[in-house]
Amino acid sequence: MSFVTVSDIFQSYGKRPILERVNLEVAEGEFVSIVGASGCGKSTFLRLLLAQERPTRGSISIEGRPPAQEPDRDRGVVFQRYSVFPHMTVRGNLIAAEELGGERAGLLPRFFGARRREAAKRADAALERIGLAHVADQYPASLSGGMQQRLAIAQALAGRPRVLLLDEPFGALDPGTRLAMHAFLQDLRAETNMTVFMVSHDLEEAFKLGDRVLVFDKPRWDPIEPEAWGATITYDFDARDGGIPFQNRPFAETPTSQAQEDDHVPQV
Repeated sequence: MSFVTVSDIFQSYGKRPILERVNLEVAEGEFVSIVGASGCGKSTFLRLLLAQERPTRGSISIEGRPPAQEPDRDRGVVFQRYSVFPHMTVRGNLIAAEELGGERAGLLPRFFGARRREAAKRADAALERIGLAHVADQYPASLSGGMQQRLAIAQALAGRPRVLLLDEPFGALDPGTRLAMHAFLQDLRAETNMTVFMVSHDLEEAFKLGDRVLVFDKPRWDPIEPEAWGATITYDFDARDGGIPFQNRPFAETPTSQAQEDDHVPQV
């Protein structure tokens, strides 16, 4: 059963089309990686999922509800540039994110007494996992950019969103920290069954983390007016089955060469 339903989405900025004819059904708990060339609308698609933007045409619904008019607490997001609460300590950022998640569930928005102590323990455990336990009482301004990005990812996960949106979240991290964050994300996703959409330029990362890998591209190209057409989903690969196409796409071109058939990797 579809949890996130994307129906005939078009998005234009003025007269410039960005996306066209985007249709997608995603089950609850799926991890969807999104790849494609720069400028093909991947981040725009995330903003539409977040309800930060409204589509020019079409609709996006979660669990069959009417399309959201603005971002809500069911959606967590981590953009390429880190974003945390600068006036709170590192530990406080994670506690605050969990409090906001509790407010979504109808609980008191602030934690006190035993609930706050338990939330602090969970925050400290998360900070230990991502290598920030030693700066738990510091403020974000004292952290490096990579450390702030780790904190932003942990903060988004602490809120336990039903849909998590990630826009190149690991790009600023060193290889060792990136692997640790991969494991952290996979563990928390298994615990919460959250649905994840992640934009990445790293194909290996996309196939490692994703259940499905979507390729965004322009099916039509005008050399005289290269911006005359928008992008859509041209490939939908099942990363759980060696990259076998998950679903036929109206504009997808089926790989024909033996090398493509053997590799099962989208050529982007």
